[in-house]
Amino acid sequence: MTRATARFHRAASALLAMTLAGISLAAGLILAPAATADADRDKEYWLGESGITKAWGVSKGAGVKVAVIDSGVDAQHPDLKGAVTGGFDASGAGSPNGQKSLGVKPEHGTLVATILAGRGHQPAGATASPSPGPAAAGPDGMIGVAPEAEILSVSTWLGSANPAGKSDQDQIPEAVRWAVDNGAKVINISLGSATPQWPQSWDAAFLYAEQKDVVIVAAAGNRIGGNLQVGAPATIPGVLTVAGLDRKGVASVDSSSQGISIGVAAPAENLLGGMPGGGYAEWAGTSGAAPIVAGVAALIRSKWPEMSAKQVINRIVTTARDAGPAGKDPLYGFGVLNAEAALKDSVPEAAANPLGSISDWIRVHRRGNLGAPAPVPTDEVASAVPTLPEPTVPAAKAPSQRDSAVGAAVVIGSVALFVVIIAAAVFQLRRAARNPGTAREEPDTGAFQTVDSGGKT
Repeated sequence: MTRATARFHRAASALLAMTLAGISLAAGLILAPAATADADRDKEYWLGESGITKAWGVSKGAGVKVAVIDSGVDAQHPDLKGAVTGGFDASGAGSPNGQKSLGVKPEHGTLVATILAGRGHQPAGATASPSPGPAAAGPDGMIGVAPEAEILSVSTWLGSANPAGKSDQDQIPEAVRWAVDNGAKVINISLGSATPQWPQSWDAAFLYAEQKDVVIVAAAGNRIGGNLQVGAPATIPGVLTVAGLDRKGVASVDSSSQGISIGVAAPAENLLGGMPGGGYAEWAGTSGAAPIVAGVAALIRSKWPEMSAKQVINRIVTTARDAGPAGKDPLYGFGVLNAEAALKDSVPEAAANPLGSISDWIRVHRRGNLGAPAPVPTDEVASAVPTLPEPTVPAAKAPSQRDSAVGAAVVIGSVALFVVIIAAAVFQLRRAARNPGTAREEPDTGAFQTVDSGGKT
């Protein structure tokens, strides 16, 4: 095995610990009662505080497909009816349309989707039937950031052993490529790992998305979930990485992480989301912050369909309100999301994506070996790769005889030196006794100390 191959396998093994980046609080989800316009919808504070409601005067995301690569989205949730227009299962364990909830946190994808593109619903007993148009946003339930956008549900199985045997090394690139090929202009990945590295098998898929001009938004991860630093895929150049804010608009201690790849910060605490089966829950994490930003990207792509992905990202980060140290920093990135400014301000075009380019990264770090995009994996194995590498213990090695001989010589030499020092000290003491009144040398400083008689010099 070559050194490069070994490094790849270490990175790949670490990535298999990949987990869903939201629902981070130790207490877990807090089930909420059925949402109503006067109560639970008011809990969507981010709509007003992040400038989203004012941005709706410009765009609501019509005509834009957003892929949610997650645990599956329940398209039958009252607030998502008509919003989910396609899907795919990358795990091998779900339903073909990607709408079966999977994994250790099956509710995760539905929570994300309702924040991103919820449409609300009509009250029970209402005669009007909901439709997918803009006027159909019901007065009850959740309204997403981009309530007229379409959701593509791409289901994955992460965080535990996949019964179908496919690891994240296969699922993530397959999911990204499917989303791109099926018309997604924005991809939301509310997933995170414990390492900034990613397997080389991901390169081609993210390069493919970049070449096809797709905006990818990823969650930075949460400290309370063990992610002190941003992990892949949020470290991939060109990806718009989202950090989390607490209810006061300050970088969240629990529901965020830090890193130089962070692009922007958005609310991540006291969030509300839809649950599979029609319920709601309060939750926290950058998994919720990411779809808020992805929704704003959808608003922009709807308003300016010809705007490139790099200019969409530039518009979001340039209009963000600076926070923390002046300029870009590892807690807030370029600043706090300001959706109204992102939709209304005049923003100069950027020469390049301010968050980098996976193409440039490959050219430098993979020795220019871009290669052709890898084909979509189709083979399945019997069982998933273990989520953590096996621990290794260094082999014991006997000390060399040379080391022992050198050590003995050092000890003998030290003893001889000590004897010489003692003899010199005895000689000096006898000499001082014969000549009282001479200056004393301070052993600590080496300076001579003289007695001041108080007279003028």
